[in-house]
Amino acid sequence: MAHDRTADWQDDGFDPGSARRLARDEATVRRGFWAKLRRFAAGLPFAEDLLAAYYCAFDRDTPLQVKAALLGALAYFVLPFDGIPDILPILGFADDAAVLTAAIRMVAGYMRPAHWKAARRAIERELNG
Repeated sequence: MAHDRTADWQDDGFDPGSARRLARDEATVRRGFWAKLRRFAAGLPFAEDLLAAYYCAFDRDTPLQVKAALLGALAYFVLPFDGIPDILPILGFADDAAVLTAAIRMVAGYMRPAHWKAARRAIERELNG
């Protein structure tokens, strides 16, 4: 799945403020997702969920509202500041897991088997060497 095309949020009916926030979330996720995932993946029981959400969020066929929910959750994971600092063992990612789980539950019907398959392949390739 190639995901090199950035969405044009304003052409999809979002107001300019929402469009800017979504574009900013997309840029944040693109910049920091893989580096942070590689750093912490061994200790993350929800790594496959993160990756499936990533692939769904950057899938051109995913509806804009679904992308927005997933990009928000993924940006929360990527950003260095959040409710519980990620440097705390186990607890540090509890809030990230909760935000991601909520987002996935909201959009579960749009997460296709191809997203989960791509996530498993990425884990095998990127995280397990």
